[in-house]
Amino acid sequence: MTQKPYVIDQMISAKSIAARIEDLAAEIATEYAGTDKLVVVGLLRGSFVFIADLVRELDLPVEVDFLEASSYGDGMESSREVRILKDLRGQIEGRDVLVVEDIVDTGHTLHQVIDMLQTRKPARLKSIALLDKPTRREVDMKATWTGFEIPDEFVVGYGIDYAQRNRNLPYIGKVRFT
Repeated sequence: MTQKPYVIDQMISAKSIAARIEDLAAEIATEYAGTDKLVVVGLLRGSFVFIADLVRELDLPVEVDFLEASSYGDGMESSREVRILKDLRGQIEGRDVLVVEDIVDTGHTLHQVIDMLQTRKPARLKSIALLDKPTRREVDMKATWTGFEIPDEFVVGYGIDYAQRNRNLPYIGKVRFT
């Protein structure tokens, strides 16, 4: 795939992201107070930075696991066909589970992952997304907690990529093609 030239304009600063994660972690800790161990499931690859920062802010016992689901490949548009590329290593039956997603766009990925995990009979299954693009929603799916609602822009940074690039940016940036 040949990429068009582009520049990245900062949309959400690293400082704003850190502050929001601190607030979200406090809400989650309150929700799961008394839980002996919360299973935090990161959806790879985009959530890896978010999940790392989030679990370090959680003041409760957590187990971390990962699920790799893909609906984008190297493109900018969702294929709407969600494929599971890596499944959980642990069991979640009877456990409290928090699914961590980088961005809810069309809603297909989170919807299909939640449906699949429900079949494994967790005690509670909730979700958190760093970013939400409600104007792009094609299925009725909203994360339990959301970091930031954003307009319909193609974004990168803080774990989110464009053709496997720009995940390492400490902020969320809007891609502008030149």
